[in-house]
Amino acid sequence: MGQKIEILKRLTDVWRETQDIDAVLEFLTDDIEWHYSAVTKPPKHGKDGAREFLDAYKAKVRNPNWRIFNYAEKGDQLLVEGVDEFDLAEGGHVAVPYMGIYEFRGDKICSWRDYFDRGVADMSGDDELPDYAKALLDKPAV
Repeated sequence: MGQKIEILKRLTDVWRETQDIDAVLEFLTDDIEWHYSAVTKPPKHGKDGAREFLDAYKAKVRNPNWRIFNYAEKGDQLLVEGVDEFDLAEGGHVAVPYMGIYEFRGDKICSWRDYFDRGVADMSGDDELPDYAKALLDKPAV
């Protein structure tokens, strides 16, 4: 495995196991640009912006299980395919297939872009994915 995927896996482990926002921020540069919902929402800038997003996300999410199925590394970039799966604080379960692009400066993420179906992400938790979408979730994680 490449070095960048290992860094991202450590970040996802921290989030899944502890949801420690300060620990997650250690993986990011001070000037991170994070398109947490590329195309549908404006990006967050800097660690303060990342903290703002993570605080709001943490308030809504329980038992996060962020899994990566495929990845490719080239230079300072990492491309991943996976699923962001979690329980909602108010009840229900959501699983969102996604693609992410991470750019690194040294061993820290300086740019982060997540691409996914906003409609799936906004499901109530009682809604069920169609079978063809469920097939995207049933893969072994790297």
